[in-house]
Amino acid sequence: MVALLAAGAMAAMTVTPAAAAGGLLPHPGPDGLVWVEEAVGDGGVVSGGAWDRLPTVLTVACEGGGAVHVTMDSQGYQVADFTVDCPAGTAGVGSVSMEPGVVRPGSFTIGVDASDDTVRWGLTVTQPE
Repeated sequence: MVALLAAGAMAAMTVTPAAAAGGLLPHPGPDGLVWVEEAVGDGGVVSGGAWDRLPTVLTVACEGGGAVHVTMDSQGYQVADFTVDCPAGTAGVGSVSMEPGVVRPGSFTIGVDASDDTVRWGLTVTQPE
């Protein structure tokens, strides 16, 4: 069942270009669980506080040439797995929307594997009400 939920989450992914002025993604506001304004190369996030009764949106933006491979695990289950192309001079953006219950309550981890140590990226995790 978890594989079906993850597949459904991956089907909701969108990738669109965006201008890379300053930070790659704006602050997520009151719906935000996590905001990484900017990082370079490989990295990730560990966080707690996810609620299983709200949808969850993971958005990653990057630029600099190459790509980033992004995974999200929730309580031992992979709930997102996608790649975002990172053009030079502009930002690539990828987003996965997950239905309530896909992300389990409590902690989650996000891994970002950059194709090059010079690729810069940012991410947000939101749970809109």
